[in-house]
Amino acid sequence: MHRARRYLSSLFLAAALLASAASMAKAGNQDERRYDNDRVRYYDRDHRDYHYWDDREDRAYRRYLAAKHRTYSKFSRANTRVHRDYWNWRHSNPDRD
Repeated sequence: MHRARRYLSSLFLAAALLASAASMAKAGNQDERRYDNDRVRYYDRDHRDYHYWDDREDRAYRRYLAAKHRTYSKFSRANTRVHRDYWNWRHSNPDRD
């Protein structure tokens, strides 16, 4: 009887630990997900918001590159400094829709 109780308590402890780890992993994936139904989104750390990358955002990025006299390169390949500089520029130069 004592051995069965020990086995059962170990089983419950393992199940509780696995359940808590699984719930933490799932919550983290929802916050960090960059791809949402074939749409890419980027987090703007300085302004604490997300931006979906679409055709409109690509046109704005090309305007940004022209204003900075830079050649075109994909935004996804740019480094963090370029991303932060672009999002700062983007917030001060909104679309005129």
